[in-house]
Amino acid sequence: MKAIKLVKGIGISILITWFLSASVYAQYEANWASLDKRPVPEWFKDAKFGIFITWGVYSVPAYAPKGQYAEWYQNWLENKAFKGDVARYHKNVFGDKTYYDLAKDFKAELFNPDEWATLIEKSGAKYAVPVAKHHDGFSWWPNKYSSQVWGFPWSATEVGPKRDLLGDLFKALHKTSVKAGVYFSWYEWFNPLYKSNPEKFAVEYAIPQAKEMIERYKPAVFWTDGDWNDSDTTWHSTEFLSWLYNESAVKKEIVTYDRYGKGIRFNHGSVYTPEYQPDMEFGDHYFEESRGIGFSYSYNKMEDAWDYNSPQILVLLLSDLVSRGGNLLLNIGPDASGKIPPIMQERLLQIGDWLKINGRAIYSTRKWTRTCQWSEGKRDYKPKRIEGDFKENGDFMLKITVDPDPGYAVKECFFTTNPNTKEVFAILPKWPSDNRFVIKDLQLKPGATIKLLETGDVIKWKNQGNNVELIFPSFNPAKHKSQYAYALSILEKPL
Repeated sequence: MKAIKLVKGIGISILITWFLSASVYAQYEANWASLDKRPVPEWFKDAKFGIFITWGVYSVPAYAPKGQYAEWYQNWLENKAFKGDVARYHKNVFGDKTYYDLAKDFKAELFNPDEWATLIEKSGAKYAVPVAKHHDGFSWWPNKYSSQVWGFPWSATEVGPKRDLLGDLFKALHKTSVKAGVYFSWYEWFNPLYKSNPEKFAVEYAIPQAKEMIERYKPAVFWTDGDWNDSDTTWHSTEFLSWLYNESAVKKEIVTYDRYGKGIRFNHGSVYTPEYQPDMEFGDHYFEESRGIGFSYSYNKMEDAWDYNSPQILVLLLSDLVSRGGNLLLNIGPDASGKIPPIMQERLLQIGDWLKINGRAIYSTRKWTRTCQWSEGKRDYKPKRIEGDFKENGDFMLKITVDPDPGYAVKECFFTTNPNTKEVFAILPKWPSDNRFVIKDLQLKPGATIKLLETGDVIKWKNQGNNVELIFPSFNPAKHKSQYAYALSILEKPL
């Protein structure tokens, strides 16, 4: 009898183990109520800073009217956008060549994935997201789907570079501390199958192509786009995400977003995706702001030096986004040869230099009880948008920090906190003019320490009513080299 009970007990134990195991690996059902409960992976919340890489056939013309996306070249061309400006440019430069003919000129002869990976690591970014397939449908990696539907070579392994660009870059990134992700456009502007039957395109082409790519390369980030014309039902989005979260090789750590059908963005999905919209607020929902260093994601030869954001703007943008509980995905656009423009390289290295000094105030931090401290004045300054467009001018960050218009307030500092070390960080956009700074509505206990991250110098402080007054040392340009912003560590107990 005891033996029977033992066997029965083992059987029940095995059944319970199987049930719990099954519930773990099939815990996300194919509906938004279930999928929206999946937490954003902690590694992504710790990372804070990533690099977008927009590069493809559109990098051959590398042209759009200033302020527009050059990666939309095919769309601008076919639809005679901007009063036919792009079509005229194409005719003057390429004659009777079609957009598809340009793939032969996308040779990537200077593409050195190890150099790219090293630069990205030096920028301080913790993940990279190459645009492996944009809306033109041209793919970076070998796959049977592209040529079958298009009827001619339309991947980097078949025409142009004739190499697995995605695989080569992933191999290089895996040698560094940078996680490798991927951008994937659901739809393709002029794909014949999509134009005739969007749902059939989704089921027989886009979803199998995405699954095959994910299982082969195992990206840490899956950044989807091109969803806005059709519903999530057409894209079978919830079924796809259920597979991704429950069955795929990357189910535990994969980061996903909110672009999964018309009306889904900012309403369902995981990480929300503003672009060139740094004034958007999302409460406690995690988000990632993406933008180019200039006005275009891919390289646009029409942009001038003054169209690229300064390192100061980019550091302040990163600090602001992190303080509000988000990440920055900053884009670079190599030229058709695979060379990253020097001005973009310089910006990444400048951000990296700042993060080497002040990264503790950024990495592995979370929102504090408040995101920033405002000065006196109006807080409703609106960014200047490009006429008829949603993109803002990068000077917005300067206007709300160091160069306000008359009557407007500025963010005097950004706050973040590290739950593990119990530190609160204050990031000041400028050194206090009189070496004194007041943190409002804060009182510290005796023994609390405040240090400048760059030097480790202890900052003197004293409670004054409901505020804390900080007394900085005299500014020494040979010692204080942060330039773009200055970070402080505040700890109730000495480190």
